[in-house]
Amino acid sequence: MSVPPQVIERLKAAAGPKGYTDDPHEIAPHVEEWRGKFHGHTPLMLKPSSTAEVSAVLSICHETGTPVVPQGGNTGLVGGQIPFAGEVLLSLSRMNRVRHVDAAGAYLVAEAGAILADVQAAAEGAGLLFPLRIASEGSCTIGGNLSTNAGGENVLRYGTARDLALGLQVVLADGTVLDMLRTLHKDNTGYDLKQLFIGAEGTLGVVTAAALSLFPKPENTVTVFAGVSDPAAAIALLSRLQAASGGLISACEVIARFGLDLVLAHIPGTAHPLRSHAPWYLLVEATGPARFDLRGAFEDRLSRAADDGLVADAVFAASEAQRAALWKLRESLSEAQKKEGASIKHDISLPVARIPEFLEKATAAVTAKIPGARPCPFGHLGDGNIHFNISAPRGADAAAFLAQWEAMAHIVHDMVHAMGGSYSAEHGIGVLKRADMARYKSRPELDLMRALKRTLDPKNILNPGKLLP
Repeated sequence: MSVPPQVIERLKAAAGPKGYTDDPHEIAPHVEEWRGKFHGHTPLMLKPSSTAEVSAVLSICHETGTPVVPQGGNTGLVGGQIPFAGEVLLSLSRMNRVRHVDAAGAYLVAEAGAILADVQAAAEGAGLLFPLRIASEGSCTIGGNLSTNAGGENVLRYGTARDLALGLQVVLADGTVLDMLRTLHKDNTGYDLKQLFIGAEGTLGVVTAAALSLFPKPENTVTVFAGVSDPAAAIALLSRLQAASGGLISACEVIARFGLDLVLAHIPGTAHPLRSHAPWYLLVEATGPARFDLRGAFEDRLSRAADDGLVADAVFAASEAQRAALWKLRESLSEAQKKEGASIKHDISLPVARIPEFLEKATAAVTAKIPGARPCPFGHLGDGNIHFNISAPRGADAAAFLAQWEAMAHIVHDMVHAMGGSYSAEHGIGVLKRADMARYKSRPELDLMRALKRTLDPKNILNPGKLLP
């Protein structure tokens, strides 16, 4: 598509002198996904600095029928943030302030372009915790987190981005500002409209600010890394540790041995924390009050689990540096797999009890489809979210392997669907999984979603071609 020159000039004027660029070199990093899987193009990147400017921009786009793609930190993995057809790109990067922190009310208000790490730091400065924690937190933004309903490592204890949002400020497709920046924990005054825009990937409106829940900063943190025989043992151990802590586990990550081997081979400064190798590893973190002996409770249950054959070996982080080293093993998995070569990725969720069955059957199915393929499952065991990634066979042609992405996705997603799971746990739909929406969503659900889209964006200018099939 082509945006008329007169429309481009109107949009530039609405965004202000510092609010746009048409320099291809400046735009280039914003039209390519960081893994290089998705590439797009745009004649204009707008960078508004206020909700009023976003409103003015969308009003023009609505009037002229100009499609626009909102973008946060460009860390998405499903292509939802990329303008594929020459749409105008709307970057929220200049709207990056933490406007207000209320320690007594346990909330803060941040603009959509605020970097997640900066929001975490603002909460910590007030002696509180914003618990959303993901590997890209140094570059992803709050608006993107909400638009994709980001999950991450602490969902088990604190929930997803959806659960952390008290209120939103949203600009609709026609420029109308929907001001729902309420900070109440209880508000039964009809439809909870903010939830429409969380997880909608910018297809229903553009989030410009959010009121976010904060929590007491933990006084006591216990982090343990354990070797186990299989996923069933990992789930049993999690259950025992959760009972020992009284539900204070905030994160529980599972890693297959192949994944840890990749990290040790490709990521400098990493070391195996245990005395021996194990088929699977579990990284568990719990937080609580200072007077509760979390470590003692964990040590007791780990000792019993070892006697019962559930645990081969385990180590506690004795310092913040050791804790960071253990988390580096988990958080470096994507980078390590990228350095290993081509990989096909799946972001699925299942009832926790069915994860062992899935891993056994899915591993057999994908290796039967591509002999020599190397599954690298890891992820958030506590909330049922597994990243079932598959590295190419050694020496395989990368392009030929990646050409099997759709076929592999059908194998994995059909199995997940049959087990009552989801083909998209936390990464969203974008363009990568639009066909899956048509394949697995029920007709009534899709009809209602399309009706909402037509109502809020009748001209289909907001992130067209994304999410909905």
